[in-house]
Amino acid sequence: MILAAGRGERMRPLTDHTPKALLQIGDRPLIALIIRALAHAGIRDVVINLAHLGERIEATLGDGVALGVRISYSRETVALETAGGIAFALPLLGQEPFIAVNADVYSDYDFSALVAAACRLTPAGPLAHLVLVENPPQHPRGDFGLADGMILADAGTRHTFSGIGAYHPALFADIPRGSRARLADILIAAMRRRQVTGELYAGRWHDVGTPERLAALDSEARAGGCSDGQ
Repeated sequence: MILAAGRGERMRPLTDHTPKALLQIGDRPLIALIIRALAHAGIRDVVINLAHLGERIEATLGDGVALGVRISYSRETVALETAGGIAFALPLLGQEPFIAVNADVYSDYDFSALVAAACRLTPAGPLAHLVLVENPPQHPRGDFGLADGMILADAGTRHTFSGIGAYHPALFADIPRGSRARLADILIAAMRRRQVTGELYAGRWHDVGTPERLAALDSEARAGGCSDGQ
């Protein structure tokens, strides 16, 4: 699942008329770079949630065949936040573990590793596997700790959640479909039950969250410094 329903407030005014997922690095939209990386890892079925200017995303990507995948769309009347959006999309995602990634992530992370981690998730736990990264300048305090492969909510050296993770549908079972819910809230509860595993990724990763960061990456890509994004 690619999470693309957000308004992208920090990206305004760019997102007033263009959904964040369609902002470009080089000559490709962010979301197309993510889809290519997923397809490279052998993932062929993709669900994308839509809200703000979602029709633009659907018109651009279509059924996904041109990118080597099959796309289904989860259309939200209003953005339901991350956990709410995932819960709303569960009928499309099915009963097996799945990968979810934020549409504004720019990284060379190999999703093949996350496919293997997803296969280890069960209804009894672990319920999630998160990819952490070193804290970027804009987020120096980090989010979660990591010790012996387990994600910790309140202890250890804190790293930043990359926006890339694998989840079992059971993690979202108690969220009423169509309600708003924050992913951090349900993850922290699961962490305290020792039901969230994780890894620290040391490769290239950027949260493309502001026009300035987008412009810097776009300039690098056009100068030949980015290897096709993913």
